[in-house]
Amino acid sequence: MTGRDGSGTDGTTAPTDGRATATVDVDRSDPAYRAWLKEAVRKVQADANRSADTHLLLFPLPERWGIDLYLKDESTHPTGSLKHRLARSLFLYGLCNGWIRPGAPVIEASSGSTAVSEAYFAKLIGVPFIAVMPRTTSAEKCRLIEFHGGRCHFVDDSRKLYEESAELAARTGGHYMDQFTYAERATDWRGNNNIAESIYQQLRLERYPVPAWIVATAGTGGTSATIARYVHYMQFDTRICVPDPENSCFFDGWTRHDAQACSERGSRIEGIGRPRMEPSFVPGAIDRMMKVPDAASVAAVRALERAIGRKAGGSTGTGLWSSLEIVAEMVAEGRKGSVVTLLCDPGDRYLDKYYSDAWLAGQGLDIAPYTETLDRFLENGVWPG
Repeated sequence: MTGRDGSGTDGTTAPTDGRATATVDVDRSDPAYRAWLKEAVRKVQADANRSADTHLLLFPLPERWGIDLYLKDESTHPTGSLKHRLARSLFLYGLCNGWIRPGAPVIEASSGSTAVSEAYFAKLIGVPFIAVMPRTTSAEKCRLIEFHGGRCHFVDDSRKLYEESAELAARTGGHYMDQFTYAERATDWRGNNNIAESIYQQLRLERYPVPAWIVATAGTGGTSATIARYVHYMQFDTRICVPDPENSCFFDGWTRHDAQACSERGSRIEGIGRPRMEPSFVPGAIDRMMKVPDAASVAAVRALERAIGRKAGGSTGTGLWSSLEIVAEMVAEGRKGSVVTLLCDPGDRYLDKYYSDAWLAGQGLDIAPYTETLDRFLENGVWPG
């Protein structure tokens, strides 16, 4: 291409006597970087070979109901939560896009578990990691981030996480991972041993191998999007329910078809619930949403411990409460089948919160009515109207 004076727009001079123009060639090949990249990708993929699958646990229900309730136990990943899968996918996505570079920090906006998992993968490939997180994040999650070599950068207003993360990346020359934008696109939802494919493989010998419902809470929305897309792609009849905690906008945005929905306060249930409709939340892919009181979520995780002897985080309680309500509907309608929800992370990260009566009192949460609801339901199969 030439300008009006006969010069090329790239700064070269184009001949006017019919001769061929020289090819403009810019080669940015960097053998040292490509060698580092190959090794980094190998290490992340090797982690997947070691830890991609997790157990599917049965929640005890009366045999006469003819219903099986399962919990996909994501707490057994190396970093102890569902977010290990997401962090692995995000690192592969960032590496293969050329965004993550040797020596440059990876920065993430996170309320805890994603940051723990991303700190692990950053250490695995040898890059610095900084978690931008609310000051109210549990002390145990902060300890785990630092254990894996990460650094915690606190903000007082959780609505400023995104802005502060982007600015910190710009100041340091690092990469802002932005889980809330890239979670739904970084994961291969068609299969490749993602969480949905794993669930169906583990159910194949059960009496109800295709669940009536899969219940998945939303932080980024990436997990519910992956599961829903896989279900649709494989043409299963399973429906997808996404429970939402208090002080989260997902339920309101979904019910009102409002992409601008927002919440003025942050969620008390760490890891799920957001103050804005995140780009990775895919409303059209899911069938149903429930708004779950925070006290109900806490009552449910305590009921889980009584039932199977395992402590879990609050997000597990949100999903379990909704799952049991769906089971109650099936019992009332005489339907048999299976329901699957997620055990997202271990409860030992929240001993000073969801397992602390003092914390509940300070938050003004009374779990007694919800505990009574669960106890009565599990005894007689009737959910209070």
